Amino acid sequence: MEQAIDQLLEQPGIWRASARHPSPTHPAGSHVPSGFSALDGALPGGGFPASALTEILHDEHGIGELRLVMPALARLSRGGRWIAMIAPPFVPYAPALAAQGIDLSRLLIIHPADPPQALWSVEQALRSGTCAAVMAWPSRCDDRSLRRLQLAAESGNSMGLLFRSQTAASERSPAALRLTLGESSGQRLDIRILKCRGIPAGTIELDTWSTTPVRTQQPLPLEG
Repeated sequence: MEQAIDQLLEQPGIWRASARHPSPTHPAGSHVPSGFSALDGALPGGGFPASALTEILHDEHGIGELRLVMPALARLSRGGRWIAMIAPPFVPYAPALAAQGIDLSRLLIIHPADPPQALWSVEQALRSGTCAAVMAWPSRCDDRSLRRLQLAAESGNSMGLLFRSQTAASERSPAALRLTLGESSGQRLDIRILKCRGIPAGTIELDTWSTTPVRTQQPLPLEG
């Protein structure tokens, strides 16, 4: 498993941030608290599934998709394992990530050459056992690929976060949790639980502006 992650680290498209030393904290249990009490209260286990796929479906970049996962990722980044970002659509802005509590010394940003290599990178990172969380923005992802990623997340005890278009909502998916996002106002985010093991679908409204928004150095932002 470690060999797979070593292969990823050798790729020239990976950027390793190193701003601070990690602190030895790690959330216990099979779920990672999201940091939003309304969402945690609605999800079995009180947060995102820690060893499974979560799909976050949204129409536009910057609607609040990263603010939604930042508290959980900050918590995981202090546990000694990697946080991997694979094929992000824009360039993440390191100071803003640090302001959200992300330990940049545990952050990997991977830019695969093409969509097949991107899916391979996601699977290897999930399966390696060295990544606490893997974030990915796949351009194409069929049911077979999703099943491989779900199994890899279970095998590697890694939280997989896939950011996909709302059009994928009608597709079949083995992901443990599927959320669709819609911004109801400038400071509110509507979250629909499309699929979750153990509970019916429902809608939650969150205030995701309680922390500093994540922005990028580029005109096209990861967070708006």
